[in-house]
Amino acid sequence: MGIVNATPDSFSDGGRFLDPERAVLHALSLLEQGATWVDVGGESTRPGATPVSKAEELRRVVPVIEGVLRERPDAWVSVDTTKPAVAAAAIRAGAKMVNDVSALAAPGMASLCAEAGVDVVLMHMRGAPRTMQADTRYTDLVGEIIRFLRQRAEVAVAAGVLRDRITVDPGLGFGKAWEDNPRLIAEVPRLKELGYPVLIGASRKRFVGALTGVDRPEDRVAGSIGAALAAARAGADLIRVHDVGPTREALVVFMAVEAEWTGLSTP
Repeated sequence: MGIVNATPDSFSDGGRFLDPERAVLHALSLLEQGATWVDVGGESTRPGATPVSKAEELRRVVPVIEGVLRERPDAWVSVDTTKPAVAAAAIRAGAKMVNDVSALAAPGMASLCAEAGVDVVLMHMRGAPRTMQADTRYTDLVGEIIRFLRQRAEVAVAAGVLRDRITVDPGLGFGKAWEDNPRLIAEVPRLKELGYPVLIGASRKRFVGALTGVDRPEDRVAGSIGAALAAARAGADLIRVHDVGPTREALVVFMAVEAEWTGLSTP
């Protein structure tokens, strides 16, 4: 899943793709590089981010989705939003997935997605982006996240979302201490026991910089690829990244070797 941030303040590439034409070209480039999905967002969810109005978010994302699908009608486009009105407009524009960091918390979001028949991503986050790093302590990190995701998935199903339309995301960097994030990647097998595909979004995040000593998010490409390979090895089904081309190349080689390992270990 390639990231398209049509925002002025995203932590890594804020402002680069605020212009709709540039955002469309970027999305088309990510598709050419091998992205299965392009994920278009118009509101930053970085730690401390300030919410934007519904009107502004609509202004940022709808022209991008329309522009991508005008050029590539076959493209799979998701919208990264927590607002039902934005999700509805994005779906009308052709989006096939709602990637919601609040796990369909807004009234009406679950029923909207159910009625539209779109895929959904349910992410774990404690609090809101503005406050989520205020308390990153957990008594049972993985257990609490699993319980939350199970409960939100059941809410979605009760609203009419089909189980095979649901993907879950443990929310790396969203209300987590930096050292929690490698553990969450390693615990993907436990997350998969919920019975849903798992998305991992580690790309350029602060914990990658903490591990590698790389300060600037845009310079964390190599570390982010390491996280993507680890997530794939752990069984993640979808990897959300800024740098599609190099990540895809690394995954192709890794999976070829992984297939050989599997063959060698088969009696």
